[in-house]
Amino acid sequence: MKKYFLVAFASIIASGFASSQKVNADSVWVMNNYYKIERSIPMRDGVKLFTSMYVPKDTMHKHPMLMNRTPYSCQPYGEAKFRKVWYSPYMAYFKEGYIMITQDVRGKYMSEGTFVDVRPFIKDKKTNSDIDEASDTYDAIDWLVKNAPHNNGNVGMFGISYPGFYATMGALCGHPALKAVSPQAPVTDWFMGDDTHHKGVLFIMDEFDFDLPFGMPRHGPTTTDADVQEVAGDDNYQLYLNMGTYAEISKKYGGDSIGFWKELVNHPDYDNWWKDRDPRRVLENVKPAIMVTGGLFDAEDLYGTFGTYKAIKKLSPATNCKIVEGPWFHGGWARSGGDRLGNVYFGSRTSDYYMKNIEVPFFNYYLKGEGDVSKQADATVFVTGEDNWHTFAQWPPQTVVPTDLYFHANGKLSFEKPSTAEIADTYISDPMKPVPYTETVHRDRTREYMCDDQRFASRRTDVLTYETDTLRNDMTLTGPVVADLLTSITTTDADFVVKVIDVFPDNFKYPDSLKMEYPMGGYQMLVRAEIMRGRYRNSFEKPEAFVPGKISEVKYELPDVAHTFLKGHRIMIQIQSTWFPLADRNPQQFINPYTSLTKDFVKSTISIYHNAVNASKVVLPVLK
Repeated sequence: MKKYFLVAFASIIASGFASSQKVNADSVWVMNNYYKIERSIPMRDGVKLFTSMYVPKDTMHKHPMLMNRTPYSCQPYGEAKFRKVWYSPYMAYFKEGYIMITQDVRGKYMSEGTFVDVRPFIKDKKTNSDIDEASDTYDAIDWLVKNAPHNNGNVGMFGISYPGFYATMGALCGHPALKAVSPQAPVTDWFMGDDTHHKGVLFIMDEFDFDLPFGMPRHGPTTTDADVQEVAGDDNYQLYLNMGTYAEISKKYGGDSIGFWKELVNHPDYDNWWKDRDPRRVLENVKPAIMVTGGLFDAEDLYGTFGTYKAIKKLSPATNCKIVEGPWFHGGWARSGGDRLGNVYFGSRTSDYYMKNIEVPFFNYYLKGEGDVSKQADATVFVTGEDNWHTFAQWPPQTVVPTDLYFHANGKLSFEKPSTAEIADTYISDPMKPVPYTETVHRDRTREYMCDDQRFASRRTDVLTYETDTLRNDMTLTGPVVADLLTSITTTDADFVVKVIDVFPDNFKYPDSLKMEYPMGGYQMLVRAEIMRGRYRNSFEKPEAFVPGKISEVKYELPDVAHTFLKGHRIMIQIQSTWFPLADRNPQQFINPYTSLTKDFVKSTISIYHNAVNASKVVLPVLK
């Protein structure tokens, strides 16, 4: 969701995309072979949307169009000013002769109108005032087909994160010229798992850092960002402790004037306001070919990637819909080599492979009629751990077997159900001393935390740690993990974080040639983690308080994984109730977290049961 992650044709020099000599040659080539035009395209209600087009000078051939609709600006503005596309992998499309189009969405930068976050789709449009992102896409495409120089009448769409949401919405527009769409890490459900919330828990750091500059009101079309002073501080853990609760932050930093931020207090639960903003509910009768792309270590929109694919397969089964998942952070396929993240090495430059063998051929086939992608698998997924690409006829694969992994006494994990009498492990959750989401001291939320070493958390008394014996055979997981906890708490509410971790052998070491200095022996690699607000254990629409001391089931799904635990490794599960400042703190009372104050925070003793009657477990999607 963060702007610097998302801008199409990002002017970022990614080491490995090109040497300096290549960059210089490509920049000259683009200037010699392309020109730029800017137009304000009228929508059906009279609002005009600013659109930038990079057009091949070649007039001997017709050219396909590839469009990105964005709330993050078409900049640089001015027909003489070029985006530095030669620094990005999108240079491939320029070499292929595409007309490359970027459009400021309604209400952002140089476009007219009013901006609405994740604007709901209107299924039955009756008048020209019934507009949404699908209708704006239709009107833009209709104009482009009629007016873009030397176009071949075929249009594709793509976009990462928020632009991925606009690509999803564009796929519903119904224009016959739109032949192929790739929603990439698409914003999808901001309550259940993308960006703003996870399972009802506010992701305070991302939401505040994003909405502070993004949500400020504007006063007409502009080429510049809002002038916002960033909150000072180098240690985000201490910074957010000092900032306090949502209500206290709002009072200190003018939350009433910050776009989407001020809506949260009015919609603490999963009501129709949230549901109307979930594209998964309306993805019926999708006409273009779809390729959903995402990263297995995406800290922002991992949930939406899998969710968009699954929704299209369910609601629009006739649509040609594929999914690609690589070992990438948010947008990593477009701005990194994809061979490593943080301390973990994946064995090859997966981003190069993706662009050359998957994305560019996808658009070339549907927009230029070149090549053949008819044999592309339904799911192309990089399985980490073993570090290989796999193809599957569907996702999750048909051969997945849900396999119970139970918690036992003394921190043990076993595939055998406990047979003992009442046994539980307990910890004290203190919102004033929350468990950090990562070990390092830093200001901005890291992307590397998605595969970080969890040894720092294993050593805390408010984190329960369980692990298997050393694995005798490889075990591959492909699909969602289910956490099924039997718990009692001493208060009326609490959060639950479950982590799935790959414990490396004590003697593990990467080759010296990789120059990766971090001590990898015994590394506890985070494979997947998710948080759940306990009050929603029975319904996200109708929260329920816990009865202190009463055993309750808290069962929820973690986002999909694609990982092999190699022979000689161990599987670890960690359980905790704070994950800070990634996730906002629960007051641990059944009160509205959006109106609560720091003085409302209370400690809670959390018990996790593992016995014959109440057998807490995780359910693993084991590939057979």
